[in-house]
Amino acid sequence: MDDIDKPLTPDELGHRLTEVFDLVGPLYRRALRKVEQGEAVEGVSVGVRAVLDLLRQHGPLTVPQMGRILALSRQFVQRMVNDAAAQGWVEVTPNPAHQRSSLIRLTEEGRATVTAVLGREHYLNRQVGGELTDAEVRACVRVLTEILKTFDQVDMD
Repeated sequence: MDDIDKPLTPDELGHRLTEVFDLVGPLYRRALRKVEQGEAVEGVSVGVRAVLDLLRQHGPLTVPQMGRILALSRQFVQRMVNDAAAQGWVEVTPNPAHQRSSLIRLTEEGRATVTAVLGREHYLNRQVGGELTDAEVRACVRVLTEILKTFDQVDMD
């Protein structure tokens, strides 16, 4: 096994992952700004976009469930749900499993809106250069997934 294929020591890993964070921070902020620039087109804030996409992926959820999945406070998620409901993008429905926590469901208008947002994002992502391979993208996703697991227990409330 080449040195490049051997797992890094914890100390080496810590330094290399700092390089990742040094890139992820600016990337995250720039991507958010790009989404916010699109707000003039679709009227979707970054927070509402996250809620709409989560509902698109998972189906109806409660606000607490969304907060846990997104690692955001319930209060923030509730504000985003309220904003989305005011636009007609989500609807609140009774939850047969829990009377005190309603289900939030994506409306057809909400589905069309999030599809438009994701389409614009997909168009931008298609412009990424570097002739990246599937293996490189898989490796990136694997690294970010492992980093995310480390911070799973961070309290967001």
